[in-house]
Amino acid sequence: MAKAKFRMVHTAFWNDPTVSEEMTPEDKYFFLYLLTNEHTTQIGIYGISKKQMAFETGYSIESINALMQRFIDHHKLVRYNAETREMAVKNWGKYNFNKGGKPVLDCVKSELQHVKDITLIPYVAECIFNEPVKGIYDTYYDSLHDTSTTRGQEEEKEKEEEEEEQQEKEQQEKESAPPSSQVVAVVNPFNFYAQNGFGLTMNDITRQKILAWCDDLSDELVVHAMQIAIERNCVSWSYAEGILKKWHGKSVKTLQDVDALVAQFEAQQSRKNCSHGNQRTENVPEWFDKRQQEKQQKPPVNNEPIDFEAERAKVLAKLGGA
Repeated sequence: MAKAKFRMVHTAFWNDPTVSEEMTPEDKYFFLYLLTNEHTTQIGIYGISKKQMAFETGYSIESINALMQRFIDHHKLVRYNAETREMAVKNWGKYNFNKGGKPVLDCVKSELQHVKDITLIPYVAECIFNEPVKGIYDTYYDSLHDTSTTRGQEEEKEKEEEEEEQQEKEQQEKESAPPSSQVVAVVNPFNFYAQNGFGLTMNDITRQKILAWCDDLSDELVVHAMQIAIERNCVSWSYAEGILKKWHGKSVKTLQDVDALVAQFEAQQSRKNCSHGNQRTENVPEWFDKRQQEKQQKPPVNNEPIDFEAERAKVLAKLGGA
């Protein structure tokens, strides 16, 4: 039986000026989710993908991106490493380190060892007022922070620039795509699954499969595969997954790739139909024509039956007359 986890949110949360004056109801809900979801750890740094956030909150990926941007740039309450998929909550220590003790300190030491982006450690440590706990954060970060960090920051900046360029490119593709493709892009795959009869409930295996396909291909393609299953009256996840496997095998990455694949298939079918429709003509040799002409020039053969008795009577009449 899994051990229960508890996260503390002090009642003063609702009196915080940032929460009460600057946050919308949607912001407050999202902030509580970031503080209490099942992926949280004791240290305030935990792994979670945007697709998981979308599934668990019921928001679309676009809404999650907008909320994340508000919390990073406007409220300045979280940091998120898109590469390592790690979330860091700035005020974590304010709500969760009111009490300490050896079990808590041991847990903090253990969980800090699994942090991939170590620059998130001092970010959370800034708002920890429990000195023994803060000391572990500072010591752990200092032991890993060396001259290579500068280079790491430069590489991170380069990656951020590349990601921004990629996002701009994807946005341009979305804007130039047909309206139907843009509609599919805003659909949450999990909501689409539930709302279109693929199942009343979703087990963990199916959920993980959908997440994996969204990562390998995209949300749009997962939804599009389910749409095709509906159009073919095969409303089942296994059928939709079969379509995704075929696309993956043909290196399909976007809806435009799907359209190109369909166009290629239709062109092949069209060429095949044309080849069957054309009648085959052969050159007839000259000798065959001559033979046919000779047959036509010969007198017709009388195929009527001969009356032998009548012929015999004619012969006898001639002999008698003679």
